[in-house]
Amino acid sequence: MNTDLNGHAGVAPPPEKFNFAKYLLDINQHRLERPAFIDDAGVMSYGQLEKRVRSLASALRSIGVRREERVLLLMHDCNDWPVSFLGAMYAGLVPVAVNTLLTADDYAYMLEHSRAQAVLVSGALLPTLTAAMTRSDHEVVKVIVSNPVAPLHPSEVEFDSFLRAHEPLAKACMTRADDPGFWLYSSGSTGRPKGAVHSHANPYWTSLLYGKGVLKISENDVCFSAAKLFFAYGLGNGLTFPMCVGACAILMAERPTPEATFKRWTGGVGGVRPTVFFGAPTGFAGMLSHPSLPSKEQVSMRLVSSAGEALPAEIGERFTRHYGVNIVDGIGSTEMLHIFISNRPGEVKYGTTGWPVPGYEIELRGDDGLAAPIGEQGDLYIKGPSAALMYWGNREKSRETFQGGWTKSGDKYVLNDDGTYTYCGRSDDMLKVSGIYVSPFEVEGTLIQHPAVLEAAVIGINDSEGLTKTKAFVVRKAGANVTEDELKAFVKDKLAPYKYPRIISFVDDLPKTATGKIQRFKLRLQEQ
Repeated sequence: MNTDLNGHAGVAPPPEKFNFAKYLLDINQHRLERPAFIDDAGVMSYGQLEKRVRSLASALRSIGVRREERVLLLMHDCNDWPVSFLGAMYAGLVPVAVNTLLTADDYAYMLEHSRAQAVLVSGALLPTLTAAMTRSDHEVVKVIVSNPVAPLHPSEVEFDSFLRAHEPLAKACMTRADDPGFWLYSSGSTGRPKGAVHSHANPYWTSLLYGKGVLKISENDVCFSAAKLFFAYGLGNGLTFPMCVGACAILMAERPTPEATFKRWTGGVGGVRPTVFFGAPTGFAGMLSHPSLPSKEQVSMRLVSSAGEALPAEIGERFTRHYGVNIVDGIGSTEMLHIFISNRPGEVKYGTTGWPVPGYEIELRGDDGLAAPIGEQGDLYIKGPSAALMYWGNREKSRETFQGGWTKSGDKYVLNDDGTYTYCGRSDDMLKVSGIYVSPFEVEGTLIQHPAVLEAAVIGINDSEGLTKTKAFVVRKAGANVTEDELKAFVKDKLAPYKYPRIISFVDDLPKTATGKIQRFKLRLQEQ
């Protein structure tokens, strides 16, 4: 594996002077008539995309937004999203892509933290943004509204009108590969979100090393991601990966419910069916138990990817039995931009996260900081070319996470004899029961193998003597029934006896982040 300064896994580095948006437009000059993106409103070709990107770049420059200043991007997935993201980068500005499911207080914090000079926002989200701006001391130069749903204020301008009023920018800002290109905020599930600053080069590396190198996405593919573009996972799936090879991407503004997802799978939007689908384990579990699950004959998927949380083997095996296609599970992070350990098409080992992605190095370290032996849990560290530059304005967390060339992920893993890695849980979720570490994910993965269980979450609680005991929160499938004793016996039969949950509570649903990750900390707070 070639990971020296001259390249990674055989991929040549970008030149020193490098603008990622310009790079994407340049490599697709011979595809101007081909579809680039399809949303509910229609198709946008590569030629239309280029013109709109350059027009937005010109328009943002015209209102006085200067090189390296930030532009907040608060928009539902639609054809205006890639125009906004790439248009800002083309002009040398820094788009800050943010979660569309947050509160006005969250956006007020992000406006102040990023000092964004302009905001690109969906009309449906404008009231929340307006509330955020009234709570923030930071002043925004201009608000540009995509698909407005009400008359605009004089300080606001409609997206298409904004573009039409300006000629396309003749020349991209000549940024450097290591210049700040965009920000992504972490989920902030345990505190204020952290702004991860990514360079212009970082999406180049993830697209070529993983999208093209591992997944083998080609210009003949149609990509569809349940994860939204403001997530690191979704940004690669729905924008940088397809554009790096000239493929087409389907964008969906609405929530990725099973019904909405199935509609796209079967060609109900744009008349095309995706050949590559990107999802997450929670979504796959919901879809597989849904009464409207399409048949194998109704879809055209040749490749299916999963990330966001570890994929339980049982879910992967059920999906493969139904569709004859494996789910390629992997792990990535906001800090590393995309996936760095993954199974591979044609080489999937369910129950593991697979092998290191070529171009990345992996280390597992024990509590003593030394390499963890094969078969023993360790903290996951990654070295690779797509690591974020820092967390903006957070020196303490930056130093804690970005350690020299290594990035600490906050996950616990085990290295297996065959070179694969098995997920054990988040470092702060690991439980020590009777002096032995127990992985909540392992217990959860066993519980959902029971035919009556849809979802499960496991936490540690203290008993009357202050000792840690495992407690499981279980969501049963519709119409299914199972008792606490039956589930305990089921787990005992499959795992070491000390791992079974001492207490089981049946609930209607589990608290989750916008990405579908279970928020165990909320369950822990509930038990205090």
